[in-house]
Amino acid sequence: MTETRARATTPEDLARLFVERANAGDAEGLAELYEPDAVLAYPPGATTVGREAIRAVCERMLAHAPRPFQVEEALPTVRYGDLALTSTRPADNTGGRVQVARRQPDGTWLRIIDRPEIRPEIRPEIRPEIRSGARPEAGAE
Repeated sequence: MTETRARATTPEDLARLFVERANAGDAEGLAELYEPDAVLAYPPGATTVGREAIRAVCERMLAHAPRPFQVEEALPTVRYGDLALTSTRPADNTGGRVQVARRQPDGTWLRIIDRPEIRPEIRPEIRPEIRSGARPEAGAE
């Protein structure tokens, strides 16, 4: 039986859905918030490409991250046609989180680029487990 999950009807919904699914430990549901060829700038120093690789990263992240996750203060969304730039200000003042989302043909929204700024204490060393889907960022060691 296939589980039906809520879908983002606005770009701003993506942050709330991410937090709900992360708190539920739902790595598959987190990956469904991304387009099939999306890019996630995580783990630190690498880019993870593709929904399946993002799912694997989410599994590792959920295994190491403290819970509960909290919905963070949203900054104004910038839209251009079917694209939206969303961002949040982390409660711990560690920087900012930025995402680019695209409106899908059915009117829902999915992330295509995600750059989380993660606190050092929840940065698991996961690069070896995602070799097939992660690429080092330019200038990263």
